[in-house]
Amino acid sequence: MSILLFVMLGIFIFMMFRRNKKTQQQQAALQSQFEPGVDVMTSFGLFGRIVAIDDEENKVTLELSPGNLATVHRQAVTKIVEPAAEPAAATDVPDDASSLTGAGSGSTAAATETPDETLKRLNDEGKKDS
Repeated sequence: MSILLFVMLGIFIFMMFRRNKKTQQQQAALQSQFEPGVDVMTSFGLFGRIVAIDDEENKVTLELSPGNLATVHRQAVTKIVEPAAEPAAATDVPDDASSLTGAGSGSTAAATETPDETLKRLNDEGKKDS
């Protein structure tokens, strides 16, 4: 029984080291893609564009918005942001409700209805419910 315990402990330690190695490889691959002009996201949620990289001190200078620069540690940059795909042609939405009363719906008379006719129609609809 104790042999089985040691085997399970060995497997656990092996899997832990394997996971750490994969994480380090992914981080190294990501940092190899860093160059000025790349849009990135930091581990604390700031989005910016890389302006300069200081390899000696492991610092990256990010432009958060035009004229605003921030210097962060190189390992704080955790993701390269891909530009979003442009949406398909936007649908034209009118400012009024004219699209709701199409010509085929038979409600063209409602557009020329007087206030008295509207009141009568609404009162008649209330009687249908009871």
